Amino acid sequence: MVVLKGKPVADSICDKIRDNIEELTNKGIEPGLAIVRVGKKPDDIYYESSAIKRMESVGIRVASVVLNENISESALITKIQELNYDDGIHGILLLMPLPKHINSENVKHAIAPEKDIDGLTDENMCRLYAGDKDGFAPCTPSAVMELLEYYNIDVTGKNVVIVGRSLVVGKPLLMLMLAKNATVTVCHSKTEDLKKVCRQADILVAAAGRAKMINAEYISENALVIDVGINQDENGNMCGDADYESVCTKASAVTPVPGGIGSITTSVLAKHTVEAALKLID
Repeated sequence: MVVLKGKPVADSICDKIRDNIEELTNKGIEPGLAIVRVGKKPDDIYYESSAIKRMESVGIRVASVVLNENISESALITKIQELNYDDGIHGILLLMPLPKHINSENVKHAIAPEKDIDGLTDENMCRLYAGDKDGFAPCTPSAVMELLEYYNIDVTGKNVVIVGRSLVVGKPLLMLMLAKNATVTVCHSKTEDLKKVCRQADILVAAAGRAKMINAEYISENALVIDVGINQDENGNMCGDADYESVCTKASAVTPVPGGIGSITTSVLAKHTVEAALKLID
């Protein structure tokens, strides 16, 4: 059984974009990312910290915009619009979910599409579904594709089952997999006999948002399991949507949590920020 670690993938992405960053710097452009965080949720703070470390390691400037959890929707939109007009900011990352009193749809669509490096806006979603590579796909499904490419895993003709149909992982990953000629099934809470459907997968992607939901009963012998979940187990330890020890008894390859897809996501974020800055000199 092979453990598909994320660090070498992340390092490879960063190595590739350093030349682009040097090109930008030579032209007087310093790539800049704004991270907008509302409140003090531990998960948001953890991801923000990881993203800042990644950006600083490759030479991307980060503006951390921390706002009170009681901020009004209109005030949050005003802040995002200020970042839209800031020439020193090339990418905007809005940490989700937002507090319940804020309409997330209104806020995410306030982000300028050319700075929407996490693929939240309708314009970038439409580009993804149309196969237009000028847009930005969400970072997590993009990280899944980066991992497959790095480990030379060809999905052409393979049966790929995605457990989860969210707009941030399941649905965009469906389109990215189809673009690589995979045969894709997307499952959800209403799927009949979920275990049976999952066992038909050559590649099973766990993206349901439920800790250790996927175990050995869900996978066929020698299946590849990609776990994008970030959860806490009963002991407060980080875990994925797959029960790692259980799936390892049958899978041919598995991504760990932590140390798998999550560690690639911040590198994709850096890549998208650099791509947004490069468009200024195209």
